Amino acid sequence: MGEALAALAVLVLVALVGPAVASPLDSAMEKVFTVRSADAEDRFLGSAFLWADGTVAVTNAHVVGEAGEVRLVARDGTEESALVIARDPVRDVAVISVKPGRRGLDLAPDAPRLGDEVFALGAPLEVEFTLTEGRVSALARQVDIAVPLMMLQHDAAVNPGSSGGPLVDGQGRLLGMNSQIADGSRMFVGIAYAISAADLGRIVTGLVDETLPPYPKLGLIARPVDHQVAEALGVEPMGLLVDGVAADGMAEAAGLQAGDIITKVAGKTLAHPGDLAFAVEMASSSGETRIEVLRGGQAVELTLALAALDLEAEVLRQVSSGVPQVVSAYRLAELGVELDAAGVVLAVTDNSPALNAGLAKGDRILAVNGAAEDLSTYELTTPALILVEAPGGATRHIRLDPWGTQDGVRPVGGANVLDPDVVVF
Repeated sequence: MGEALAALAVLVLVALVGPAVASPLDSAMEKVFTVRSADAEDRFLGSAFLWADGTVAVTNAHVVGEAGEVRLVARDGTEESALVIARDPVRDVAVISVKPGRRGLDLAPDAPRLGDEVFALGAPLEVEFTLTEGRVSALARQVDIAVPLMMLQHDAAVNPGSSGGPLVDGQGRLLGMNSQIADGSRMFVGIAYAISAADLGRIVTGLVDETLPPYPKLGLIARPVDHQVAEALGVEPMGLLVDGVAADGMAEAAGLQAGDIITKVAGKTLAHPGDLAFAVEMASSSGETRIEVLRGGQAVELTLALAALDLEAEVLRQVSSGVPQVVSAYRLAELGVELDAAGVVLAVTDNSPALNAGLAKGDRILAVNGAAEDLSTYELTTPALILVEAPGGATRHIRLDPWGTQDGVRPVGGANVLDPDVVVF
């Protein structure tokens, strides 16, 4: 009799409550993908999510690299091959085609506030379809002064592999896309950055419609005029000191010289070093802007032409017309790796195979293929397994293949330095 009454009570409870309904966060996770390479290597690349109207998936440009096609894997295990239809490497956004007929993540109706609870969805460290929780810790942070974006800062745990995953509110509505970690070691230490949903809306729409002006490469190397630099030069601590200009670049064509201090763009004073990036973005549609520099104590006005030249595509066409030469051996220096006498990495060239493999500044190379080597003369003739030690003492192996594809996960460095000494525009 007692068992019958208990069973009846359960039936009554189910009838009153109704069938189980997925939570908003569970529903949001259904619109998240892991991204893998569409080749025999089947490499894990990062995370992505279905855009609001369901027509495309969105991820970071550094997740897909130069790949033209990737595989998207949903939580239920279904896979689809998809084309990378557009990418913006400067703003770090890529758009991927998807099968139609699905609804994507709804956009949050309001901008987040300081202290709001947020949730990061994605595949940190390849742990697929993971959710972590945190709070908004800053509303508008320009992480890289050469990039015209104000990022949403939060402390929901993210790690390599989280890139391209969505940041959502408690109702599963999109607040942004997780893109960077504030730590030179590439591991989470409490600060992460997401491209806001407002900026994503503008960028994704512009990429799909082909109306987003590409951010121009100025060919300019500069540093913020901080108090120490200002005191040495006898100027006010503001603007950017030009370290150098690239040959045949836009900066050189405008007449910029090493030693110039950029003080104004389009008549507006550079109150913050990152203001230059936003001023250039605003002027890119018109094709030029006026800049004012301090040269030898005198104000000089220059015209900076911002022609959107596809120089990289032209170079690729020229190279493809010849017979490619396969390099049989590489020294580490030829791969853009600068080492000190103890084997500590002093610098790694952007987009080098070593950087794509995971080698970072501050790492110490302990062994190559299980043996200690003279790194100043050692030559790679085949892909190598390299044992490295991070600054904190943790060791790991990386596989360095200069002959392989270089469209894998690329570490985004410098996110922890809000005012880096030297910036490439």
